[in-house]
Amino acid sequence: MSSQTITAPIPKTPLQEFWHYFRTNKGAVAGLSFIVLICFMAIFADFVAPHSPSQQYRDALLLPPAWLQGGNWSFILGTDDVGRDILSRLIHGSRLSISVGIVAVTASLIMGILLGLIAGYFKGMIDTMIMRIVDIMLAMPSLLLAIAIVAILGPSIVNAALAISIVSLPHYVRLTRAATMAEMSKDYVTSSRVIGAGPLRLMFICILPNCLAPLIVQATLGFSTAILDMAALGFLGLGAQPPTPEWGSMLSDALQFVQRAWWVVTFPGLMILITVLAFNLMGDGLRDALDPKLKQ
Repeated sequence: MSSQTITAPIPKTPLQEFWHYFRTNKGAVAGLSFIVLICFMAIFADFVAPHSPSQQYRDALLLPPAWLQGGNWSFILGTDDVGRDILSRLIHGSRLSISVGIVAVTASLIMGILLGLIAGYFKGMIDTMIMRIVDIMLAMPSLLLAIAIVAILGPSIVNAALAISIVSLPHYVRLTRAATMAEMSKDYVTSSRVIGAGPLRLMFICILPNCLAPLIVQATLGFSTAILDMAALGFLGLGAQPPTPEWGSMLSDALQFVQRAWWVVTFPGLMILITVLAFNLMGDGLRDALDPKLKQ
């Protein structure tokens, strides 16, 4: 009998294993594909957009989309009430939405991790003070709190991003605190403390890397919340100011024309809907890929 050689399977790297589980979720892959497209448009908006977002064509007011009667292929999605190309404004608006999302999520994530680690590690009076402030913030509707902050600071993109980061902060604090308290009771933390590791090393080197998986998922979902809040503030006139192209302000400017020029409202609304849905689908895929319990 001839002996057969059995070769052991080549172990996958963590990145390969992550992609293996992530790509099984078709919705997550579709969401990631759309997000990559949006990011490409945001980075290269000056080259991708067919027209300037603020240029007005007075001979093409409220022009319908190109495939409808009276449309023009120079303005594929039509024009608004002052003759600006809707497609160009949507493309440039993606740059603003993605930028605000990155700034707001990054700021709230960093502050949430710091406060959550401190509350979960030291406990006692420090934990009580931080969590009572978080509970007060959670007791108020997030959009109402964001409106109050922007109303105090003044309407602008910067103040809107600051308000969004503040109202998103409690979710990261609670999530980091819960993960930290769960890790504190494990043997590797006890061993590190026994051999002389200080609080900073324990928090940022030992505990934090093991808390990143849920934080990454929450940050991804936070992008969709940031885009929705930014659109809501823009719709109320508290975010980006005219003539800056922003999806929420585009909806606000077009409300009076909704019955006779449906495209000026439909396309900005669809962009908000599809972008938020894409981030939610990708967040769902990240949760499935990063949660060990769901892999079994």
